[in-house]
Amino acid sequence: MVERPGGADQLAALLAGDGPAAVAAASALVDDDPLAAVTALRARGFDPALASAALTQAVLRRRAVAKFGPDAARMYFTRTGLEQATRGVVADRRGARLAAAGVASLADLGCGIGADTVAFARAGLRVTATDIDPATAAVARANVAALGLADRVVVATADATAVPLDAVDAVFCDPARRAGGRRVFDPAQYRPPWEFVAALPTRVPRTVLKLAPGIDHARLPAGCEAEWVSVRGEVVEAACWCGPLAEVPRRAAVLRGDGGADELTGSGTLAGAVAAPRRYLYDPDGAVVRAHLVAEFAAGIGGTLADPTIAYVYTDAPVVTPFGRGYEIVEHLPVALKRLRAALRALDVGRLTVLKRGSALDVERLRRELRLAGDRAATLVLTRVAGAPAALLCRPA
Repeated sequence: MVERPGGADQLAALLAGDGPAAVAAASALVDDDPLAAVTALRARGFDPALASAALTQAVLRRRAVAKFGPDAARMYFTRTGLEQATRGVVADRRGARLAAAGVASLADLGCGIGADTVAFARAGLRVTATDIDPATAAVARANVAALGLADRVVVATADATAVPLDAVDAVFCDPARRAGGRRVFDPAQYRPPWEFVAALPTRVPRTVLKLAPGIDHARLPAGCEAEWVSVRGEVVEAACWCGPLAEVPRRAAVLRGDGGADELTGSGTLAGAVAAPRRYLYDPDGAVVRAHLVAEFAAGIGGTLADPTIAYVYTDAPVVTPFGRGYEIVEHLPVALKRLRAALRALDVGRLTVLKRGSALDVERLRRELRLAGDRAATLVLTRVAGAPAALLCRPA
């Protein structure tokens, strides 16, 4: 479905009359050429506008499987809504935590297409979900109904700043972080405004804020638990758990394929022990780095840092950890281009993975200038050791 004023009308057409049959038929044609697929749908008697909308919906459902699994086949999406929606495993985990904390009713402010709303309802919460955009609220309403949760959820079109909050136990707010179709990184440009978002915990103590992973720690509400979540190595969000919901100052959650999570917690203020590089290098998961828990990670695996400002951890022996990827350091190489090229050629390296942290070198330019043509694969880590540039040739531990 396209995002324009007529979006709600298109959704209504997909939900009524021939709409469900058109979507079902389109689902069998998503691998075909789009023009041929629309032609085939029209040949079956579907209205041209309905055929186009159904095919778009079928394509979005195919894409949505990565986020929503089997639910995607019953849900409705917009392109922007799918892109911004919380992954199902992340939303489910959040809903379970709120239910375990005794939350019974919740206001979901800025519900989007309803991904978190659905998870909250499945966890047993009664949900009042709102979005300022009527078309988006209509999609959320359709998803709640399609997944059989309408008895637990009320979806309304409303400005988050005007929603009464005195009748709910908790609030979840996911402010819009786009303007004019582009991402915004300054919280001052969030919708609803950052001043409103940051003040929610003073109105409803049990508040959860979903924020961008790059949020400045200085902006986090006082006394909150700041949690960073990663899925398959990608940091997908930061969440602030406020008031009675806060359990620790900082948490890094690395979600596993089974829906569970490995968690690292701490103050986020510790300084890691510093020593010369050892035999193994560990690159911490992005959630660990974002949460400022590298020192806690190092302590947990008996590791040290080679530079107090760089988030690489070194150990004498390999360790099994969900919080970082390990490499065995094969050789310390010179950083100078000609010497580095000669050293890699001497080692017959032709396929090079480059990791960097604390290095100003342009990775793609370096890769071109190395002009490698060997048969071996290797990993090159560009970093700093005690403030000086360093290049470490590694292989997976």
